[in-house]
Amino acid sequence: MFGAVIGSIVGSRFHYKNHRSKEFELFSPASFVTDDCIMTFAVAKAIMRTEKLLGAQEQGETFSNEYCEKLKELSLKHMREIGRKYPDCGYGNKLAHWFTGKIPKPHKSFSSGAAMRVTPAGYAAKTAYKAIQLADLVTRIKYDNIEDGVIGATSVAVAIFLARHGAQMSDIRNRMSDYYDLDFMIDDIRDDYSFDETCQGTVPQAINAFLESESFEDAIRIAVSIGGDSDTIAAITGAIAEAFYGIPEDIRKTALTYIDNDLWGIYADWNIFFLGHNI
Repeated sequence: MFGAVIGSIVGSRFHYKNHRSKEFELFSPASFVTDDCIMTFAVAKAIMRTEKLLGAQEQGETFSNEYCEKLKELSLKHMREIGRKYPDCGYGNKLAHWFTGKIPKPHKSFSSGAAMRVTPAGYAAKTAYKAIQLADLVTRIKYDNIEDGVIGATSVAVAIFLARHGAQMSDIRNRMSDYYDLDFMIDDIRDDYSFDETCQGTVPQAINAFLESESFEDAIRIAVSIGGDSDTIAAITGAIAEAFYGIPEDIRKTALTYIDNDLWGIYADWNIFFLGHNI
C-alpha cells in the first residue's frame, strides 16, 4: 500500500512541471503528500474496519451482501472524513465538492483517481476475484462508469494481487492486456505524452513503467519520466512495484517523514493487520 504513497510523494513536485528523465532526487523540500496519498489511506482504513467487523464471515469465493454494504458505507465515511482534514493537498474541484456535499452520489468519470486509490484492495484480497470485487466496491461509491474508472481500478488491483503472489512479469503483462493495449515502450511515448487525467491515458502508461523496471526505485523513476500527471502515474506504478519488489528501507524511512501522525497510525495498523508486522 505504501508504494503508492511513495510514488505520489516523489511525483508531487513534477505534477505541473514535468521531468522527462530518470535522473532526479527522489525527495526534496518541494515534495508533499497529495490527494492520491490521502485517498489511499482512507480506502485502507475502510477495508481494515470492514475486515475487523465482518472478515471472519468472508471465507467463500465472494463477499456477502452485508460485507459489500459495510465496505461501501465505510469507504464513503473515511474518504470524506479524512479528505476533509487535508484540504490543501491538490484535490480537483469535483472531488473537493464530493467531500462537502450533503448527499454525495456516484457520478460519471474517466478519472485516473479510481486507479490510484485502489491499492489496498490488491493487498487485502485473498483471491484475484476478490481483488476485482474490492476494487469495484470502493470505486463505485464515487464513480459509476464501468468502462473507465472501474476498469482502471480493477486492473491495478489485479496487478498488485498477482505481483504479491509470485507472478512473473510476463504473467502480469498477459493479464493486463485483458484490460489495456500495452503494445508500446515508454521511450516511444515520452516525448509526445501530455497531461491526461483519464484512466485510459494514465493506467496503461503506469503499468508499462512497472513492466519495464528493474527495481522499485527504477519503476518510480520511469513513471516520473513519462511526464503528464506525474504523481498519479507514479502512485499506480509504485503500488505494483512494491508488491513485486518490496520497498527499500531507506526510501520507506524518508517517505515516512512526509506523513503526519494520523496517517502514520493508519499505515502502522495496516502493517500489523494485513502484513503481520510493525513498521
